[in-house]
Amino acid sequence: QVQLVESGGGLVQAGGSLRLSCVVSGRTFGNYAMGWFRQAPGKEREFVAAVGWYGGKTVYEDSVKGRFTIFRDNTKNTVYLQMNSLKPEDTALYYCAVDPGLGLQKSERDYDYWGQGTQVTVSS
Repeated sequence: QVQLVESGGGLVQAGGSLRLSCVVSGRTFGNYAMGWFRQAPGKEREFVAAVGWYGGKTVYEDSVKGRFTIFRDNTKNTVYLQMNSLKPEDTALYYCAVDPGLGLQKSERDYDYWGQGTQVTVSS
């Protein structure tokens, strides 16, 4: 059974930083691309970032480019999202997900397993 467990969320002031982690079990982690999504209250879930199976390629949503970095450690079955220069509009529930396909996809329909999410709240 595949399980994804996110951690690292919390309350931070605008301009601050957080690092989210997502540990994957039950699947050969290094064979799959990974993604981060977020869902703010009253809004649909949206793509944030994705990383290829070996970590060499990444893609980001425009609003987080230059502020967020996605990376992975295949020896720890973990994908990370380093978030810097946080803004109140980054407040959301953040999810990680497994992409069994081509990788670097922006649609949640391309992801088959999801974590429960970790809450990020940025105060102004």
